[in-house]
Amino acid sequence: MSSELRTRAIVGVILILVALGALFFGGFFFWLLLVVAGVLMQGEWGALIGATPENRKLAMYAVSVPLAILCPVAAGVSWLAFGLMAAAFFFIALTSRSVKLALGVPYIVVPVMALLYLREQAPNLQGLLLTFWALGLVWATDIGAYFAGRSIGGPKLAPRVSPSKTWSGLGGGVLAALLVGFLLHRFAGLPVQLAGASGVLAVSAQLGDLLESWMKRRAGVKDSGTLLPGHGGVMDRLDGVVAAAPLAAICYMLLVQAR
Repeated sequence: MSSELRTRAIVGVILILVALGALFFGGFFFWLLLVVAGVLMQGEWGALIGATPENRKLAMYAVSVPLAILCPVAAGVSWLAFGLMAAAFFFIALTSRSVKLALGVPYIVVPVMALLYLREQAPNLQGLLLTFWALGLVWATDIGAYFAGRSIGGPKLAPRVSPSKTWSGLGGGVLAALLVGFLLHRFAGLPVQLAGASGVLAVSAQLGDLLESWMKRRAGVKDSGTLLPGHGGVMDRLDGVVAAAPLAAICYMLLVQAR
């Protein structure tokens, strides 16, 4: 194993352990982890769209307002959070004169709200299971896509955006996500409707990955940042979660809660 791959593996394990620890304790700890990640992602978003350092800092301060109100000891996941998210969007757009910079607000706040919403579904540890499912299927998608793409290869998925991604990798990611979903159904009681939806969420996670790849290609950079050795920036690690988490919350509301 090369030193770069070893570093990537070690940092990846640490990140997963930190996420699982915050997820297990929930409440304030899970919210705090998401807020730190969200503020850092807003800074990386600003860098990718070419915002000035002053405007990036302004956007990071602004996005912290709707993220702060999501704290369990504040309003939590509520309509107030949506209102503050909209206010932060317009504030950034008007002060920086950049709608592109302001788009980082919903990109960050919506998935944070979705994850917190899932974690709050607390009876019989259901919230813990639901959130682990939403995160675990993204991790499984990344792993399945990586190994299937390397071992099978074949036609490129979106060569102009991400030359390394293949259709076989997408298929491997979908199968890995479905495997995780049905294992959680069999051994942890995840509703079968959500287990079946895991494949759709895997596709959304890959689309989130492609969106960030497109942004990096336009910016002419390899990674969104340098904070995480071997992994790049926070956006590089959470691009799939950003797309999959809101869809996971919608699937829960429509397929389980509404029944």
